[in-house]
Amino acid sequence: MKTLIIIPSRMSATRLPGKPLLKINGLSIISHVFKRAESANIGEVIVATEDKEIIDDVKKNGGNAILTSKSHKTGTDRIYEALNIINKKDIDYIMNIQGDEPDINTDDLKILDSKMKINKANLGTLAAIIHNEDTYNNENIVKVKIKESFKNNKFPEAKNFMRKTKDKVNIFHHIGVYCYEIGILKKFISLNQSKNELENKLEQLRALDNNININVALANTSPIGVDTKEDYLAIKKIMKYK
Repeated sequence: MKTLIIIPSRMSATRLPGKPLLKINGLSIISHVFKRAESANIGEVIVATEDKEIIDDVKKNGGNAILTSKSHKTGTDRIYEALNIINKKDIDYIMNIQGDEPDINTDDLKILDSKMKINKANLGTLAAIIHNEDTYNNENIVKVKIKESFKNNKFPEAKNFMRKTKDKVNIFHHIGVYCYEIGILKKFISLNQSKNELENKLEQLRALDNNININVALANTSPIGVDTKEDYLAIKKIMKYK
């Protein structure tokens, strides 16, 4: 079974415009993500973007990138267009990695890919243990509630995703990596955005609202997503010493 990794990226992020090309240790964030994805050795890696500057940067750093439309509402729509442009017939799974997590753990990507294939799952994602109490109330950190503990099931289903919660039972820090079986990706992008999804600004709720199960693999680490200037400075500091 073959997996293709697609990383959606764009310059026009609302909170930190231009973030894909911000440098850490002399390399752009998007090229860090590309290199991490490639070193996981799961399959071919492609960046999908609406910005020529991102394509130029990725290619300059030895990566592969393709130009997609500017009209996409979500990263998943961008991924689906990229898949159609590439037009490869032998792909079984698409892994969607966020373009703003330059410190993503390659072992976690391998874990998700492996669990998807062993379980012949439709849609999977990652989550990590929460160590900081403030995380439960931090709206910038998405949480996932799983139906049963990882002790009982190594690839349990997600019950819900939320931005804030008082509940702490089977709640984990959601990591924005998704792995789609090709048919489920096609189905997912054909569905209208759900009320739940729009209200919470969480695309994965569209799957749950349409009875598409999402399995969750336990990750070793919680990478910092670069959403704000503070995130950028924090991760720059962390990666400087790695």
